[in-house]
Amino acid sequence: MTFKASITHNGAVLLGRHVACDSHDAHRPLRVVTHAHHDHLNGLRRSVRKCQAVVMTPATRDLLGVMRTHLPHRTDNVKTLSYGETLAHEGEKLTLHPADHILGAAQVLVEDEHGARIVYTGDFRLSNTPILEADILVLEATYGNPLQVRPFRKVVENALVSLVESALKKGPVCVFGYHGKLQEVMQMLQANKVKVPFIAPEKVFQMSKVCERYGMRLGKILSADEDEARLILERNETHVAFYHMNSKRHVGLDAFRVCVSGWEFSGPCRQVASNEHVVALSDHSDFEELLEYVCESRPRLVITDNYRVGDAEVLARHIEKRLGIPAKALPAWLA
Repeated sequence: MTFKASITHNGAVLLGRHVACDSHDAHRPLRVVTHAHHDHLNGLRRSVRKCQAVVMTPATRDLLGVMRTHLPHRTDNVKTLSYGETLAHEGEKLTLHPADHILGAAQVLVEDEHGARIVYTGDFRLSNTPILEADILVLEATYGNPLQVRPFRKVVENALVSLVESALKKGPVCVFGYHGKLQEVMQMLQANKVKVPFIAPEKVFQMSKVCERYGMRLGKILSADEDEARLILERNETHVAFYHMNSKRHVGLDAFRVCVSGWEFSGPCRQVASNEHVVALSDHSDFEELLEYVCESRPRLVITDNYRVGDAEVLARHIEKRLGIPAKALPAWLA
């Protein structure tokens, strides 16, 4: 069965005979982008030039339009599929299904001419992700280590909101995270009636506007380039600023800082400096949730993603040991 699915040494997740996901493959006419995070966009410009179709959800297409660096100006072969919509190609059917990760994230189902169901989860958080039945399951392995569990995940939102509300009594707050997670924090603060202005650099601002067009309620957001935002910043008035994690070393050094990270397992919130806390907000499943997905999907074979960051080999061993399902980590790197 392994010939029906594999992962190449440049990170392409191969499903069936025609589909490559999240990296370019020169032999596959269809390229799927599961979501708009950098480690799933390998070779995208080449795919746009070479593939018959580059497939993604409409929301992912709009987010990539803001990111610009990954799509060339001419995108005639970019095809958007809504969740549940099917694309047929030479005897195989390709369908995208929801994944709770960032806006537009998708699971990929390929059904071949013999009825085999080949599923790639992409990155996902189990809470609001439908579990797809699969004959072959390609599974993300970000938190594939049995030590990487979060029994406290239901209290993370309250911890985050309380931390920000307390800090705002003393001055501005800077939140650092990745695209998608920053907007999730905005939505949490908005839902909990945190009524201060939100300020974001232009790219984060534009990404947030896309999220709002797809129904996320994010509160009042100002671009840092606007006069109103500049005045708030100059006067050091109360606000929450949202920055990409890559900016962490350069901005907000004197402000109260909150970093949202899935790589935190000790508790919902941890102080790491006098003015800085890490909050354990993750958009990935933890170890136990990954096993739960496999158990309910009931595959005959599991392939764990050994290209992207994670513990694919450890996860594969535990799937075999605890669930009795054959599993292997791919690609198999040589020592």
